[in-house]
Amino acid sequence: MSEEEGQVSDDDWAAAMGEQAQAEAAPPEVTPATKVFEQFSEGADKQGNLNDYSMILDIPVSLTVELGRTHISIRDLLQLAHGSVVELDGLAGEPMVVLVNGTLIAQGEVVVVNDKFGIRLTDIATPHERLNKLR
Repeated sequence: MSEEEGQVSDDDWAAAMGEQAQAEAAPPEVTPATKVFEQFSEGADKQGNLNDYSMILDIPVSLTVELGRTHISIRDLLQLAHGSVVELDGLAGEPMVVLVNGTLIAQGEVVVVNDKFGIRLTDIATPHERLNKLR
């Protein structure tokens, strides 16, 4: 069978193997998370094609509201019983901290709506502040 009939020459194989070796040797291009975030937050209006956030809207995140924190020993932890009081570092009337996946995004105050607790946001971190925390 000749090369014209579909047979691959040794030179073609050598060229293909060389291309594969170069591709495997080159480090993969990695885009830092902050660059991706910048594309979505700042570059959306400039590029026009990133205005559609629908692809990320269904990604679940964990929202946490912190009343306060404390450090206790295991001995004290084991002595806790029904009715025990644990002292926290947060002060009464101090704003609660709102975290999304562990990152501070806002502060707020506790409210009660239809017998359920909620939080009224009083201070929201700007996108620039959130981006700086990622770095």
